[in-house]
Amino acid sequence: MHANRLVSTSTRACALFALVTLAACGGGPVSEQTPAGVEERTPSGTAGPSTKPVPQGQVAKVDLTAKSGAQSLLTDPRSILSRRTIYYALDAYDVKDQYKDLVEAHARYLRDNPGTKMLIQGNTDERGSREYNVGLGQRRSEGVKRMLLLLGARENQIESVSLGEEKPKAEGHDEQAWSQNRRSDILYQGEY
Repeated sequence: MHANRLVSTSTRACALFALVTLAACGGGPVSEQTPAGVEERTPSGTAGPSTKPVPQGQVAKVDLTAKSGAQSLLTDPRSILSRRTIYYALDAYDVKDQYKDLVEAHARYLRDNPGTKMLIQGNTDERGSREYNVGLGQRRSEGVKRMLLLLGARENQIESVSLGEEKPKAEGHDEQAWSQNRRSDILYQGEY
């Protein structure tokens, strides 16, 4: 009998607590806050191109080769950013000192343009097995990617792939041709 009285008392207490809680909340539905408005602007003093909103879930395409008033830094031959190839010694994948300024310039561009994407293609000459060349090409592209990341680029901006010997720049079968094929090529979104 004593146990029944305890259960009855605790049940009443829980019910009373639930009623008090509901009364405090007002018992009505919770309304969602209206989203803030979005304002489109162009930098003051410049007349920018008209922009159209991009539908949700789609990505706007950027043509890096388009010629607008001023030539893009990425395609201007006077800009270090127009240089996109890093060459290697035989069986090597470390970036030579002569290319470190080039990689640093591309890292700075990626840091300053966080929405920009890049593809690095590692290539080899025709010597060696297919498996070896695919692995070496991957180590070459990954080496450039690591440098870019250490210099401030973001992981989600860079993809690295190996093409092995499949995309030669020079068709010959001598050192002159092979030296042109041992490389990493940098491509920006819209170029691949």
